[in-house]
Amino acid sequence: MKLVLRGHHLLCLKGFQGYGYSEEFTENMTKVNEQRKSENTTITLTNSPDDICKACPNLKNNLCEDLKQNATIVGMDNEVLKKLDDSKEYNAVELFEKTDSIFNSKESVCEICFECMWHDKCLFYQKL
Repeated sequence: MKLVLRGHHLLCLKGFQGYGYSEEFTENMTKVNEQRKSENTTITLTNSPDDICKACPNLKNNLCEDLKQNATIVGMDNEVLKKLDDSKEYNAVELFEKTDSIFNSKESVCEICFECMWHDKCLFYQKL
C-alpha cells in the first residue's frame, strides 16, 4: 500500500480518535490511520492535498477552504517537512517512529498545532 500524506497529517494521524469534518472524512481518516500502521505501507510526503484531503468537504479547487486557510495549512506542512526529507519514500512504521522522536514536546509543535481547531481533542497534542 502506498500513501501520500501532507506533512502536518503525520501529527494528526497520531492524535486521531474519530472526529472529523464529515462522516466520509472520518471514515477515510480511519482507513488511512489503519493503513499507516502496516509494515507494508510506504509514504510519500507533500505540502499539497493528499490521501486524507480527498475526502475533506473543505477541499475546493485543490485548496483547503480558501487562499488564506490554504496558506496556513501549507505553512503547517512546511514546518514538519523542514525536519524530514520529502524527496524520499518512507516505510510507514519507521516514518512514524521518526516523527515521534522529532516532535516530542509542545515546543516542537507550537508552529504546527497551536492554532489547530482539533488540539483540544487530539491525543498526540494532549500527551506532549
